[in-house]
Amino acid sequence: MKTNILVTCLAALFFSCGFMAGTVAAQEKPYPTRQITYMVCFDPGGQSDREARRHQPYLDKILKQKVIIDYKVGGGGALGWRELARSKPDGYTVAGFNVPHIILQPLQQEVGYKTEQIIPVVLFQRTPLALTVLATSGFKTYQEFIDHARKNPGKLTIGGSGTFSGYHMATLRLEKLSGAKFTYVPFTGTAPQVTAFLGGHIDAIMGTSDDLTRYKDKVRVLAWATEKRFPGFSDSPTFRELKVDLVEAVDRGVAVPPKTPLYIIKKLEAAFIEIATKPEVMAEMKSQGFMPIAMGHEESTAYITKMTGIYKELTVGLKK
Repeated sequence: MKTNILVTCLAALFFSCGFMAGTVAAQEKPYPTRQITYMVCFDPGGQSDREARRHQPYLDKILKQKVIIDYKVGGGGALGWRELARSKPDGYTVAGFNVPHIILQPLQQEVGYKTEQIIPVVLFQRTPLALTVLATSGFKTYQEFIDHARKNPGKLTIGGSGTFSGYHMATLRLEKLSGAKFTYVPFTGTAPQVTAFLGGHIDAIMGTSDDLTRYKDKVRVLAWATEKRFPGFSDSPTFRELKVDLVEAVDRGVAVPPKTPLYIIKKLEAAFIEIATKPEVMAEMKSQGFMPIAMGHEESTAYITKMTGIYKELTVGLKK
């Protein structure tokens, strides 16, 4: 009798475990089976848009489904990330995202999403920032620019993409480190930022390395927020060379909504990493002034966690 009871219990346990395993397996549905929307949270023509366009044909082939580019512009990316955080976690909506934007925005104000709701698939690109004026500007050096700003608080304008973004952060930190006061002018993306700058509507920008590479003959970089001088700009010093401890860049990647199944994240991760590590893609990015990176889901998550701790310290006393 005891033997029969034991056999019955073991059988029940076996079928129970089999049912559970089957349930887990059933959750891993074929993916993708239809069109995917790749959301860009900044204006057409900016870095996020150009990178999405670079990815699109590769993704079509790797995932064997059509990938369409859609735009949700506003709030320095916040409107798009808010929509992403509320989207169905089925892998059919992904969005480009920026660090430190997704960290700084929720730290500084209510933006409709939390950093932890933006689930990174990969980080694939970095663009260092630099304080830049037009080549025709009367400011020849960083010191001339700062001296003028100190004597005329708030008179000099510095443009950037978004509020509480890497661009804004770099400007706020420069104010604190230099003792100067500027007027920060936010734009909905780097495309309108650069257009206004080249048109002479603002005095300077915190420019990205790719934009500065594109318009190298029209700009004068006063200082790079990098560890060492940026390739192609050997005559332009770093802030640290000028005794200003300012290093700042914008990292870009692709994210999915919270609660997206891990198997979907991994499928997307493999596709984006394959693209990011293609020699021709890396060479093209470098020629355009980008710094290629290839950080997968887990590494990107750890990096964002690390940077969140750093920015929490840096933003103390900088909130506006």
